[in-house]
Amino acid sequence: MTSEIDEAVVRLPGMRVAYDSAPFDESALAATWHDQLESWLSQAVSEALAEPNAMVLATADVEGRPSSRTVLCKGFDERGVVFYTNYTSAKSHDLTATRYASATFPWYPLHRQVTIRGEVEKVTADETAAYWAQRPRGSQLGAWASPQSRVVEGRRALDNALRNIERRFADVEQIPAPPHWGGWRIRPDFVEFWQGREDRMHDRLRFHRTHDGWHVERLAP
Repeated sequence: MTSEIDEAVVRLPGMRVAYDSAPFDESALAATWHDQLESWLSQAVSEALAEPNAMVLATADVEGRPSSRTVLCKGFDERGVVFYTNYTSAKSHDLTATRYASATFPWYPLHRQVTIRGEVEKVTADETAAYWAQRPRGSQLGAWASPQSRVVEGRRALDNALRNIERRFADVEQIPAPPHWGGWRIRPDFVEFWQGREDRMHDRLRFHRTHDGWHVERLAP
């Protein structure tokens, strides 16, 4: 096993995929970033990509130390991109402190990615309630049971917490959302659409919001 790992490490410098995607230029870009995101996300769904709404969320604490993790996008419109989490989690502490985040949709099989960067805000209680009502009961129970990002003594502690919550809500048909749980919205200033091309000469088109509206820029690969 060790020799196989060593061989894989040795091969790392030569590991690459040749991107032969069609050109992606300004004429193919939708009028707004959210229309373009809808188009590419729809294609990712139609191609049956695993977790097409998964995005890598990057945050930083007050001292500038970064963290990243994968979350699921649960909605977007002209205001921004929304995901839900525990408001006492590590990511929420970062967001509360800095009010800024970046998220990337990594659609590797399509040789595409979309990166969104901007200020964050909590969604309204009504938005949280509407999404919460759509969550499976098991996911609702898990949100109540998990002290997200905190150190626990072992798996048994989590399992016991879940059993206690199951008993607590055993006779409750509509489980309410926890007061410490809800949505965050990234309100983008930048949204970049990245399409892989031959010889690493990738297409990078970015929507940039300024004081007089949105502008499209091409970035060098």
